[in-house]
Amino acid sequence: MSDFVLSCCSTADLSMEHLKSRDIQYICFHYSLNGQSYPDDLGQTIPFDRFYQAMADGAETKTSQVNAEEYVAYFTPFLEAGKDILHVTLSSGISGTINSAHVARQELAEKFPDRKIFIVDSLGASSGYGLLMDKLADLRDEGMEVEELARWTEENRLNVHHWFFSTDLSFYVKGGRISKASGWFGTLLNICPLLNMDDQGRLIPRFKIRGKNAVIREIEKKMEEFAQNGKNYDGKCYISQSACYEDARAVADLVEQNFPHLNGKVMINSIGTTIGSHTGPGTVALFFWGSKREK
Repeated sequence: MSDFVLSCCSTADLSMEHLKSRDIQYICFHYSLNGQSYPDDLGQTIPFDRFYQAMADGAETKTSQVNAEEYVAYFTPFLEAGKDILHVTLSSGISGTINSAHVARQELAEKFPDRKIFIVDSLGASSGYGLLMDKLADLRDEGMEVEELARWTEENRLNVHHWFFSTDLSFYVKGGRISKASGWFGTLLNICPLLNMDDQGRLIPRFKIRGKNAVIREIEKKMEEFAQNGKNYDGKCYISQSACYEDARAVADLVEQNFPHLNGKVMINSIGTTIGSHTGPGTVALFFWGSKREK
């Protein structure tokens, strides 16, 4: 039994059952739907299908990160139980929650001087962040101590690749990721943008692919290009999706066909309500271990 707590935010987009089975603790972000506030609790309060249907029907969504007071309340019971903590946060490239976590750590250091709290930026999001957490649970279970695990996270986090595409540009326009003009022409021409996360954990549009079938093929080609050992990749592969399971399944089928040495089947998760508030329905994201991400 490890003497520390491995922790993340709900934005790692793994199921509650999966996190529990891996002994990974989590703290919930928040979102609002038409002005009503809810915890991003992995689909427990509002199931994902209802959430994305509400967005498709025009509901207004907003998100809020975990603040310092919430981190203090969340960390305190672990420290009182004599546990150290490794908390890995959602990417600083898309959220400031890591700053709140650092404030909480400084406050708690005075109250619990014998305990250690390590805060590490995942530089990732959704189930790519989840893929990183799953690996950290493996290393913890193999006996890696908390300080070494924190260093390993910082040294290896950019090896998790995040590739996203969307078949619905309206929410990317709404969130300011693409212009209204680009969104209008993109919709008219059936353009599906292909994006990834750079070395600062920011979501960057990379390619404009015409047609859903073409972008499904292209996202798999990116895995062939960047995965560790190419088509001999033997790590895990995760996919997350927002109300477009069939598109995610099509990507998973291609990956399983072309990467025969995968560590298990591709795991398909739902994009949670925090990330989903910005992507909307129609987004598929592919995650795998590969060469170090660059700009």
